[in-house]
Amino acid sequence: MDAGRLDRRIVLTRASSTLNGFNEPVYSWATLATVWAQMVPVNDAERMRAGETLANMQNRFTIRWSATAATVDPRDRLTFNGRDYDINGVKLIGRNEYIEITATARAETP
Repeated sequence: MDAGRLDRRIVLTRASSTLNGFNEPVYSWATLATVWAQMVPVNDAERMRAGETLANMQNRFTIRWSATAATVDPRDRLTFNGRDYDINGVKLIGRNEYIEITATARAETP
């Protein structure tokens, strides 16, 4: 892959928890890595669910392999253009060359 195609900045995040003053868990998303990616739209879907119209955007992001990025899985998420994406799948391309991440975002949330 030509490095010039990695022209989008994405942030990979992972759920983390800490304890508050009452010893209760507080969950948040911590930045795992900020990387350059190629983004390819895969699917735009709109369907009805319980009387509400839902629009989803599915994109495929390709990033360079790194030890940190190799730990990404569907429990994590990514942020692109201010929108949070749920990770649907992660696939290794080549021998530790690239990682392909398929992710979905609700279109109506900024």
